[in-house]
Amino acid sequence: MGDVGLSAQERGVLALEARGWESPGAKERAIREELGIAPVRYYQLLNALLDAPRALAHDPVTVNRLRRVREVRRTQREA
Repeated sequence: MGDVGLSAQERGVLALEARGWESPGAKERAIREELGIAPVRYYQLLNALLDAPRALAHDPVTVNRLRRVREVRRTQREA
């Protein structure tokens, strides 16, 4: 996993997403403390990263997992 053109913040978003979380509150706290951004901004960045080839090159396991989750949710909303 190289940085393949990702900013430090983008790498941080993917690293946070790759971790397991016991509760949404713990994840939101980590977003604020480790990245210094609001959770809403975090999810905006994450969603954009899921469509970025450089993010896929950096962490294919996490990006592909999140793409599958996003597609399932999208399909459920359309049903």
